[in-house]
Amino acid sequence: MADLEALIFDVDGTLADTERDGHRVAFNLAFKEAGLDWEWSVELYGKLLAVTGGKERIRHYLADYNTAFQGPAELDQFIAELHAAKTEHYTRMLAEGMIPVRNGVKRLLQEAREQGLRLAIATTTTPANVSALLQHSLDPQAESWFEVIAAGDIVAEKKPAPDIYIWAMQQMKLQPLACMAFEDSHNGVQSASRASIDTILVTTNGYTVEDDFTGATLIIDQLGEPDQPFQRLNGSAGDFSYTNIEMLRALHGRGVK
Repeated sequence: MADLEALIFDVDGTLADTERDGHRVAFNLAFKEAGLDWEWSVELYGKLLAVTGGKERIRHYLADYNTAFQGPAELDQFIAELHAAKTEHYTRMLAEGMIPVRNGVKRLLQEAREQGLRLAIATTTTPANVSALLQHSLDPQAESWFEVIAAGDIVAEKKPAPDIYIWAMQQMKLQPLACMAFEDSHNGVQSASRASIDTILVTTNGYTVEDDFTGATLIIDQLGEPDQPFQRLNGSAGDFSYTNIEMLRALHGRGVK
């Protein structure tokens, strides 16, 4: 087993619980602003999350849930403009401090930096969304913590395709066995697995807790803190009760039984 050199993080649902009260709300604001009577409920949005990528999600909604809508001739442009408006609403919400990072995230990232591990992001969300989240919810300088930020349309195929992870590792000149992936969804786990990343740590959220995480090494409800332990859902965490670098090295080296 190669030494653990890099941690690669998904964003939405992993670094922050952004979906239900972040992206969903921003989509609805964009729809209202455009004069549309669309309303994505909490339940409907959970179904739409089966498709990764905001523009792709709108297209899926029109194809499967709103087939009566008569779209304009330039449908791609219409969807792109809606998505751009949604991004503006979402980044404003982040700037107002409405979406904090998840429990344990900032501490773990700081520990990783102190111990010389390289950091990267592999996400389907747009670069603007990533920048806003990192700056406003994590630290004003947090973008500089990550050696590579692979986001949005930088690759042709989004998760569950492996492309975004492969691209990130290529930029870092790393082999999959030197990396660990952090995900929160079935599509994310599939993406990392198909990129041949062997160790995948899943932190679930309300939308993904029932997902199929086949291929993941450990599934927990959060990264946890020393005084706020995680709940183990599947896999072994040994004697660890919160995620730290010692635990990650043990997981990667198959030392946790």
